[in-house]
Amino acid sequence: MSRSNATFQVSARPNELGHARLGLVVGRKVHKRAVRRNYIKRTVREWFRLNRQTLPDMDFVVRAKVPFTRAERTEVITALSSLFAKLARCRASSSS
Repeated sequence: MSRSNATFQVSARPNELGHARLGLVVGRKVHKRAVRRNYIKRTVREWFRLNRQTLPDMDFVVRAKVPFTRAERTEVITALSSLFAKLARCRASSSS
């Protein structure tokens, strides 16, 4: 299953490991500078680290669509949280 917004696309698939895992895709089309791409990856990894305990046992792949700066970080984190919440609701409704 997959959900997206203007900034990210998040795909998810159940796993049997007992914990959530994260995969990241931030291509050169998002931004040509590796420093900016790495900032996006660090931001997503930090969000995942802080929220890992609340996530279902799934493999998540987050693909960045557009770059963002530190000034936009709070809006981006909110958008990422809403995508993960939508996936968790979708998982809950499909398993019952």
